Amino acid sequence: MLYLGHKTSAESAVPDWAERFSELHDHTHHERLRAYYAAGVVPGDTPLSDVPFVALDFETTGLNPQRDGIISIGLVPMTLARIQCNAARHWVVNPRRVLQDESVVIHGITHSAIAEAPDLMDILDDLLTALAGRIVVVHHHLIERQFLDAALKVRINEGIQFPVVDTMALEGRLHRQRPPSLWDKLLRRPQPSIRLADSRTRYHLPFYQPHHALTDALASAELLQAQIAHHYTPETPLRALWG
Repeated sequence: MLYLGHKTSAESAVPDWAERFSELHDHTHHERLRAYYAAGVVPGDTPLSDVPFVALDFETTGLNPQRDGIISIGLVPMTLARIQCNAARHWVVNPRRVLQDESVVIHGITHSAIAEAPDLMDILDDLLTALAGRIVVVHHHLIERQFLDAALKVRINEGIQFPVVDTMALEGRLHRQRPPSLWDKLLRRPQPSIRLADSRTRYHLPFYQPHHALTDALASAELLQAQIAHHYTPETPLRALWG
């Protein structure tokens, strides 16, 4: 098992999220964000078996949160023991950005769908309620963290912060911590892929068609369960995984 009972340097750099949420609650001026922060987070020493998670995925118009926008959101509440598909949510939202033809090819969300879609502000209450009190599970945290933060800054002049467990980062710990060996370089062996589909293949999880926010959220939820089953224990503290 990876967790050895002591804090790594990465863990030591993680903020005290309970304290951080208290500070954010006291300084935010937006009612919806205040309610979100008031729900708090579980402590870092909570065993993974007791942690309420929610897997989250965004489809976006591009990869730059300052120029691009969120186009769809999928989320699935979960615990280590159960994925709560009956409570899953999916929204298509208006990104307030130009929808490029190249991105339509990737996610399949068309201009007409965007024209009829609500703005993020119209579903923000439901989104924050679904996230409140839960630890967010993502595959590559820069997308969900930076895009939601940027989208809220545009709309309400305030961003958002939240802890995550990043399944891509966990795969990186396993497969990319050591530099390539001399033989790897001579034979030009590529580094193992830590993309979502390739990571799932290592755990013999089924293939799902990518680039649908709800499907990718479910895929991340299943991947986290598999990672914990293979490399951690239910008693592993949350602080060993979150960031």
